[in-house]
Amino acid sequence: MDLFDTRGASPMLIAQQMDAFDDSDWIYELKMDGFRCLSYIDQTMVDFRNKRNMRMLSKFPELKDIYKNVKGRCILDGEIAVLVNGVPDFYRLQKRTMLTDRFKIELEAARYPASYVVFDCIYREGQEFIWEPLMERKEQLSQLVVESPRIAVSRFVEGQGRALYQAAEARELEGVVAKRKDSPYLMGKRTKDWVKFKRMADEDYVVAGYIQKGRYTFSLIIGKYKGDMLLYKGHVTSGVTKEVVSLLEVTRVNPFRILPSENKDAIWVKLNYVCTVEFMPNLQNSLRQPVFKGIREDILPKEVQV
Repeated sequence: MDLFDTRGASPMLIAQQMDAFDDSDWIYELKMDGFRCLSYIDQTMVDFRNKRNMRMLSKFPELKDIYKNVKGRCILDGEIAVLVNGVPDFYRLQKRTMLTDRFKIELEAARYPASYVVFDCIYREGQEFIWEPLMERKEQLSQLVVESPRIAVSRFVEGQGRALYQAAEARELEGVVAKRKDSPYLMGKRTKDWVKFKRMADEDYVVAGYIQKGRYTFSLIIGKYKGDMLLYKGHVTSGVTKEVVSLLEVTRVNPFRILPSENKDAIWVKLNYVCTVEFMPNLQNSLRQPVFKGIREDILPKEVQV
């Protein structure tokens, strides 16, 4: 079956976080603080799919015409980002993904339009490129896209990962993705052919409940599984919005066997969601300056293990 017609592709995933390194066999790209999507594009339309293969164009209507800047039928991999003063603004992006009202989405699109930054081509005109080396896929990509304010091709440097990471750090950008030049595109897989250097560490947690601290201030209670038992791992407040809390389904069941006393005002929720939390690395087993970075749709709660 044709990968394009079946919408059968799934994104290759980054394996791990590492310290920056230099290697002539690798390329390095800035890590966009964005929303990962595959795009199915032909001469008449674009169809964005997230990691769970859900349609996403309705959230980003300003990108509906980017097919006009792409030469032919293809599947591209990239990130949707909202840039404010030339820097990715994850808050604006997260807000957009939470909206459901079409009028509000269009208002946000007019005020803070998104762009699609593409970094890979895995299919073109009936031919799959997933087993071709990365640099061949990059060449296909360069032939396909005519850049505009709504679509751009990710730039990369060869061999000089430390310098690019230092530049990202100086501008307080999210970090750098390192990719082996000869790596195939292993759909849905995490391999050490793609790794990241990040200014901040991040981990995934199960959302177990929340505490309302003010009219618009919420703190999520988060945990990780050890086997079938959920372990308490702390709170995250920064970045949590009312829209995030509105997704949660309240229950009377406390999912933890052991819970610190400061959670007496907790509102427990069904364990349906996994979130990514970013924090300053430290030697203690605690979250330092945690920031909520978004709900993950490509992983099940029971997969989040200590």
